[in-house]
Amino acid sequence: MPAPYIDEYQFGKIVINGEVYKNDVIILPSRIISGWWRKEGHVLHLSDLQDVLMAQPEVLIIGQGAYSRMRITPEVIDALTIAKIEMISLDTGRACQEYNSRLNIGDVAAALQLTC
Repeated sequence: MPAPYIDEYQFGKIVINGEVYKNDVIILPSRIISGWWRKEGHVLHLSDLQDVLMAQPEVLIIGQGAYSRMRITPEVIDALTIAKIEMISLDTGRACQEYNSRLNIGDVAAALQLTC
């Protein structure tokens, strides 16, 4: 099964493999987790990424929102470093482009906040 592909992103909406999502998502190499809720809306905690840590992708691309308002805690950075998962954090529009550009390079995952 090919990895999910992002067809389109705009504030509050993303289209992945032709399916529309209007809630934050995590994209793993083998599945999409829709309706991704975090412990705190604009803060990314380690507990918010348990599915990603279990999947062990080579790269995690974090979409911090259209205006990059989601803050990433030091515990997330430390845990990803220990797990040897490369982290790239960008505004969500650029994160979607980066995700698609890396699909043929290796196992890539994305955690995307679709609004702020």
